[in-house]
Amino acid sequence: MAVESWSISATPMPAMASDPTTSVTTSTLSDEHQLAALLDALGERARAALDACLPSAATLPTRLHEAMRYSTLDGGKRIRPMLVYSAGKALGAPDHRLDAPAAAVELIHAYSLVHDDLPAMDDDDLRRGRPTCHKAFDEATAILVGDGLQALAFQQLAQNPDLDIDPAARLRMILTLAQAAGSRGMVGGQAIDLESEGKQLNIAALEDMHIHKTGALIRASVLLGALCADDVDEARLAGLDHYAKCIGLAFQIHDDVLDVVSDTETLGKTQGADQARNKSTYPALLGLDNARRRADELRDDALASIADLDTRADPLRWLANYIVARKR
Repeated sequence: MAVESWSISATPMPAMASDPTTSVTTSTLSDEHQLAALLDALGERARAALDACLPSAATLPTRLHEAMRYSTLDGGKRIRPMLVYSAGKALGAPDHRLDAPAAAVELIHAYSLVHDDLPAMDDDDLRRGRPTCHKAFDEATAILVGDGLQALAFQQLAQNPDLDIDPAARLRMILTLAQAAGSRGMVGGQAIDLESEGKQLNIAALEDMHIHKTGALIRASVLLGALCADDVDEARLAGLDHYAKCIGLAFQIHDDVLDVVSDTETLGKTQGADQARNKSTYPALLGLDNARRRADELRDDALASIADLDTRADPLRWLANYIVARKR
């Protein structure tokens, strides 16, 4: 099911409403206002794409589908689908192609959070300001929710008719997401994280863990968006991949900073959880100021890697800045 288009226009427009089809101006608003409008528009579009692909809560098995929707639709920053949309638009991909990969990466992300929160993993009670899935439902249901969301992600890439791209490009998208989500990507990073609790990692080991745990899916998000465009050359994909690698690591560093300086209400999850579990973090290894400086350096490196792209890539630039300035 396609979602109505969004655009970034040079023509002055009214203030952004909740309608994701409203255009964002580039001539009359500051970057901060443009970013706020972009986040609203793409967040709403991503939610609509997720709502369209998730089974109704009235569909059997109803409890499982209710829990899948509970864990996916409400709350969250939607950074990964926003990167899909922004990378695709930067290269001229048509809007309708971007919904399936945007939904797919967010489904994988949501499944990972459900499983991460389980008692056998991080044992968290709060996620996105609400009880975690296993608290709102039960542990067995939470495990099945993760299983169902992961399968649905690949179904979107394999079957969604709006993803009208060359079969070889579709297969490459499926492979990209599978590699990012698997044992050499996100799941592998989570395994390293669990094995590292109570141990003191050095910076190289910490970066390697987060390149897998957090960075792999962020890199996949950018690449999936790019692959929705026609005739993208490998050099362009390599530049976008470098952008994504940098912002993926910057994202995690800033998360570590927020775990120190923010509060549970703002974060929507338990503040200080990493310190409580004796996990290695960037502020613990570098100090708070140096951690912030490292995130800014990575942001600058990311921006340099897309400097030759035209103004259609401005959302990627705004998102890079947002990632190291956000409050949650």
